[in-house]
Amino acid sequence: MVTNKPSDLFIWAHRGASAVAPENSMAAFRAAEVTGADGIELDIHLSRDGIPVVIHDETVDRTTNGSGPVAAKNIAELLDLDIGSWFSADYAGERIPLLTEVLAWIGSRMRLNIEIKDQHAGQAVLAVLKDFPAADILVSSFNHKALVRLRQIDNRLPIAFLTESPFWRLAVRRALDCSAESFHPKAVFLTRNLVSFCHAHGLKVYPWTDGKLLREKEMRRRGVDGFFTDLP
Repeated sequence: MVTNKPSDLFIWAHRGASAVAPENSMAAFRAAEVTGADGIELDIHLSRDGIPVVIHDETVDRTTNGSGPVAAKNIAELLDLDIGSWFSADYAGERIPLLTEVLAWIGSRMRLNIEIKDQHAGQAVLAVLKDFPAADILVSSFNHKALVRLRQIDNRLPIAFLTESPFWRLAVRRALDCSAESFHPKAVFLTRNLVSFCHAHGLKVYPWTDGKLLREKEMRRRGVDGFFTDLP
């Protein structure tokens, strides 16, 4: 295991080390730990029977050998899917992880960023987290109303606001009103004013991107606190 990292930036493994293993798989999460990531980001939807499962899309079509909405399948049907073969034959047989499975594996060794995709998943996630009090977690979402609801339920929950808009000021003010810990803008919309405003109000900034790998030197120059990468 890598224990020394040359950067003081916080490195989030985006869907695990998703450049080297199937995204949102236990293989990708294990690879992220081995490569020295500080934290792991994953995505949560609910099965038809209300169980939080780790998958990015609303459907299983892109990353499994199945088809159809995640929410239309019960947990047994979801766990029967192969999420590795599309990436490489080496990962054939990888299964969709349960959130409980990831939490049990990670313990308190690394931080876990739980991105809520399904707007109804928030309370189910909170219920699961009660069984893992030692977990070092951050709950994030593009659905800011869902985050507000979670804050109303738990005033100590670490929360992060995601955005993919150049018009960031309203989202930042919502984050501040919600006592969020951090703000996660799309990197293409990252500006000096955004970073300065967030830092002046106590918000950490972790930019993300879909596709292009962010360069550490550039992120350091921008003054952010860390960033998301498929290749930690």
